[in-house]
Amino acid sequence: MSTQAPLRIGVLVFDDAEELDVVGPFEVLAAWAAASALHPEVVTFSPDGSGVRCAKGLSLVPDTSAAEVGPLHVLVHPGGRGTRRLMVDADHLAWVRAVRATTPLMTSVCTGALVYAAAGLLAGRPATTHHGAVDELVRTDPSVLVDTEARFVDDGDVVTSAGVSAGIDMALHLVARLESAEAARTTRRDLQYDPAPPV
Repeated sequence: MSTQAPLRIGVLVFDDAEELDVVGPFEVLAAWAAASALHPEVVTFSPDGSGVRCAKGLSLVPDTSAAEVGPLHVLVHPGGRGTRRLMVDADHLAWVRAVRATTPLMTSVCTGALVYAAAGLLAGRPATTHHGAVDELVRTDPSVLVDTEARFVDDGDVVTSAGVSAGIDMALHLVARLESAEAARTTRRDLQYDPAPPV
């Protein structure tokens, strides 16, 4: 992706977001940013700039608010219980559509795809979500071409990932896409992440 300004990646946080949906991609992208010659900026933001309490109790203090975050090249929209409120929140859905109009790459983790579907971003497109939310995604927009096997689905300007830890895989894919496969491999090694751990 070519840009005139340094890459800016925004990770949305909100009450009842799933912790790893947020911090998994953030860790990958921030680790990449610290080493990359592209000097990407990774910021967190909440709807109003206030701190949030995630689904399992982790409290986070974001960098800024949705109104102040400024132009982004990539948006990461996590999932979690809080998405059920957001997918019926007319203001949030309007904001998602507005961001879509100016942001080259929209990404979601887990049930963040439900919000994108409710906003109309996934109509007629391939996408994935947490395995437990597939039926809900279909109900939200029956035209979505749901992939129940993929860890993430890259459909050009929209990338969705499956549940929770799949957001790490998606974020590494974003590193490869935004810079190079070697940068993604280096980041994965630095994090000691094994995408196929023994069970």
